Amino acid sequence: MPATNPRVNVVLDEPVYQGLRRWAKREGVSLSLKVRDLVKEALDTEEDRALSRLADRRMATFDRKKSKTHAQTWDLPKRSRH
Repeated sequence: MPATNPRVNVVLDEPVYQGLRRWAKREGVSLSLKVRDLVKEALDTEEDRALSRLADRRMATFDRKKSKTHAQTWDLPKRSRH
């Protein structure tokens, strides 16, 4: 039966390969699963960095005097205080 997930071939230096192999064995998972999890983690980290850079750029131009409140943004009626 053909594989349903895309495949990637990677060439590693011998020390990197041996380290990954030992790490996967220690955790009781296949080398493939270990590499997949590490790639996912790297992608998450890169996404976090990109979003952080975006937030930094937006904060540099943020003007509180021009900003709207939560209620103004969502056009919510004002709540009366009790």
